[in-house]
Amino acid sequence: MSGVGDTTSTSFDDTLSKLGISRTGVAGTPKVQTAEEANALGQDSFLKLLTEQLKNQDPFDPVKNENMVAQMAQFSSVAGISEMNKTLKGMSSALTASNTAQAISYVGKTVLIEGDTAYPNTDGSLNAVLPLESAADDVSVTISDSAGNLIRTLNYGSQNAGDLKIDWDGKTDSGGAAPAGPYIIKASVKRDGTGVASPVNVWAPVTSVSLGSNGDTPMLNLAGLGQKPLSAVREVG
Repeated sequence: MSGVGDTTSTSFDDTLSKLGISRTGVAGTPKVQTAEEANALGQDSFLKLLTEQLKNQDPFDPVKNENMVAQMAQFSSVAGISEMNKTLKGMSSALTASNTAQAISYVGKTVLIEGDTAYPNTDGSLNAVLPLESAADDVSVTISDSAGNLIRTLNYGSQNAGDLKIDWDGKTDSGGAAPAGPYIIKASVKRDGTGVASPVNVWAPVTSVSLGSNGDTPMLNLAGLGQKPLSAVREVG
């Protein structure tokens, strides 16, 4: 059963047809239309409709200038927004493709990223970075095995703001060789007599790349750290 909306739409289309206008252009011009285009009034059609409005207006009650300007401004605004949306969609698609390609290029490499699980170098040593937003009175770093057993404590004393490089030789506190990794690394930063945990950036291997449910958010799959967004990467090794 047809509703009021169908009758109104048909009446509007009939009016345009009598003026030689289709919703997307002058009638008689064959064109394959999308669903969006089929429901749009194009610029040519709008101008022809406006011309017919002026030709058929009551000379004793002409369309006021402000009304005409308002109609033209409204059409211009809608047309501008439509074009802007198309441009933004194009830019979004291009950025998504670029981010995905970049993420895929990281597979098989190591990236510097925030985390508490660290893998050693081939010689058993380990490198990490501790970002300090402000100066610290004392900094200490602990390295434990995967079960949480303490292996080594590194003391760095007072430090200025900036990136503190952490270099561990792979030895325990007693001087022996540490068990095989991966390791758990944590940092404690003391300021004004109060010590707080501080996040560490570790080097993690990128094993694969996953896309979000909507396909536009590439995520790096990192050994020991799970999934991390591409934006979290600080450096690529």
